[in-house]
Amino acid sequence: MRYMLLICGTPVSGADGCDDPLDETKAWVEEMTARGVRLSGNRLRSTATATTVRRRDGELLVSDGPFAETKEQILGYDLIECADLDEAIEVASKHPVTKVATIEIRPIWPAP
Repeated sequence: MRYMLLICGTPVSGADGCDDPLDETKAWVEEMTARGVRLSGNRLRSTATATTVRRRDGELLVSDGPFAETKEQILGYDLIECADLDEAIEVASKHPVTKVATIEIRPIWPAP
């Protein structure tokens, strides 16, 4: 089953200017890719670069910024494929970001 790991936390000042992820994160990515469970993933730029799109009553509404103003934001994501939720939890628990942020594990609907 495929799961989306949503990495949520408080943004770190200056993180947008940092091109290289931390060594611990690189090691996690390499390990999970080698295991065949990590399919893709990346960090997200700050909410200052976000655009929100809605359609209400037939009218397109486009606005700058995130969907909701919150202290915590989605900072990145990883798409994984695991046998079950227990394996997904084990994979997420090894991510170094769990020391400073939260990972939400969401099952993905299978494609038709």
